[in-house]
Amino acid sequence: MYVSRLFVHPVKSLGGVSVESYIVDRFGPQWDRRWMVVDEQGKFITQRQLAAMALIKAKMVQDNVQLTAASGEALEFSAADFNAGEDVTVQVWRDQCVAKLGPAHVHAWLSRVLGRPCRLVFMHDACKRSVDESYSGPGHTVSFADGFPLLLTQQASLDVLNGYMSINVGMERFRPNLVVDGGLAWEEDQWRKLRIGSMLFDVVKPCSRCAIPTIDPGDASKQPEVFKTLKQYRSQAGEVYFGQNLVARGGGRLFVGDQVEVLE
Repeated sequence: MYVSRLFVHPVKSLGGVSVESYIVDRFGPQWDRRWMVVDEQGKFITQRQLAAMALIKAKMVQDNVQLTAASGEALEFSAADFNAGEDVTVQVWRDQCVAKLGPAHVHAWLSRVLGRPCRLVFMHDACKRSVDESYSGPGHTVSFADGFPLLLTQQASLDVLNGYMSINVGMERFRPNLVVDGGLAWEEDQWRKLRIGSMLFDVVKPCSRCAIPTIDPGDASKQPEVFKTLKQYRSQAGEVYFGQNLVARGGGRLFVGDQVEVLE
């Protein structure tokens, strides 16, 4: 088995970036979900509330993030544009974090493109949002991702899922950080410890899914067949699962083409 694709999602719930490699730091893949769109009260906004977020594409140019709206209107920023900003308390699920508020022109661009008042915040290097220790053990931190630093999916599992449906969906809908090819469908459910390239990872929790995979990133339309099919074939204890959450045993770099070895 090997890594066939790697993704970074700089802004939570906006477009992802396909890359050939990335550094894994204590937040997860470098720059992954370090930025987040929030409302005026500091609560996170995702495609669950605003499907049009799927239409904003992202690109990384060195350490700069470039966003492009469906209209072609573009915005570029970096961590340095936020580090001198005001400290604000923001909420992502049950967690509250102190983040850095971005420049006014960034908020204005997002509010105009998304059609509602919103702001962009950055998780600065000193922020420590802890992972749920009941799954991962102590000491792990995460960015603005839903709960864990990395999400792994298997291409074979998506192929089987697509075979159950009248449509084919791309892996981008499931917003993984790494995609594994060459394995058997759903065998990732049994994995507990992996060596990927030169790095070691613990597989800590299956990823419970919401309605976001039903959103077509091409036009933001909703295709409920996706969730209906997941619910039929991938339900357990009232949750719907696709993919596995990982934590790394230290830092390192992953590459497309890295070999994947199941250790436990």
